[in-house]
Amino acid sequence: MIGCGVIGLSAAVRLQEAGFPVRIIARDLPPATTSSVAAAIWYPYRAYPQHRVLDWGRRTLAVFHELAGERSAGILLRDVTELFRFPTPDPWWLPAVDGIRRCTVDEVPPAYGGGLTFRTAVVEMPVYLRYLTMRFHAAGGRIEQGTLDSLAEAGAGAAAVVNCSGLGARQLTHDRQLLPIRGQVVLVENPGVDQVLLDESDPHAITYVVPRSTDCVLGGTAEAGAKSLEPDVATAEAIVERCTKLEPRLAGARLLAHRVGLRPGRPAVRLEPDHLPDGTPCVHNYGHGGSGVTLSWGCADDVVGLIRAALPE
Repeated sequence: MIGCGVIGLSAAVRLQEAGFPVRIIARDLPPATTSSVAAAIWYPYRAYPQHRVLDWGRRTLAVFHELAGERSAGILLRDVTELFRFPTPDPWWLPAVDGIRRCTVDEVPPAYGGGLTFRTAVVEMPVYLRYLTMRFHAAGGRIEQGTLDSLAEAGAGAAAVVNCSGLGARQLTHDRQLLPIRGQVVLVENPGVDQVLLDESDPHAITYVVPRSTDCVLGGTAEAGAKSLEPDVATAEAIVERCTKLEPRLAGARLLAHRVGLRPGRPAVRLEPDHLPDGTPCVHNYGHGGSGVTLSWGCADDVVGLIRAALPE
């Protein structure tokens, strides 16, 4: 297994618990991955194609509902209000969510023409990545920190390789369809907010407030092709201003941290079987855009199926 962000760890857990011994090789350990930066709610965002994303997302949301009962997993079930400035059709992912409904007039701020409300999972990534890591180790899996120059290097001595390298696949597979989508967020103390708020009316300045148990993740950006991991002060100030307009209780909330991550953007998620030059089976699982958490368990289950098909009994 290459990579141990949420996509790699989820697939590794499923494989290990299915009886396949897994060794993860990763340049960055879970706390240093892009996954650790994510605001991390279940919400399909910048991942394609829609029909596969819908299937993976539906299965993943069902797992999050199960895990919400485990305190150590860091899964919170929260109501979401997505706000629209103009009349907007139902989202294509609506069949994956139960209880979604249109907001009433008094549920949206005056500047907005409508909205949707539904129940989703908020995933506290520092807690959740520890949970996945502990679950993987408890099942007998191993994690090694290191860099790889090729898939062949990962396949040496392995029965199969699962490539969950995110943006690293651009080098390992020479996949020029991959590009970084820079996301910047601000963490502040939670002043008592318990509802997720979303406004995607400006694709270059998306706005979201994601309340966790003790803090709120405020976002964000979606800068295609940008590679800098340094927080931009002006961007952070604009994020806080937009979020405070949505949720006035955030005014004066104590700043905790700035975070930047690079989402692995691609025209379509690559989840498919392959073979290395020496014939070793390889399953690619990368290119999830802003939906790594949202698609993690559905994709992990498909990885297990592909590995079962590739390896003899």
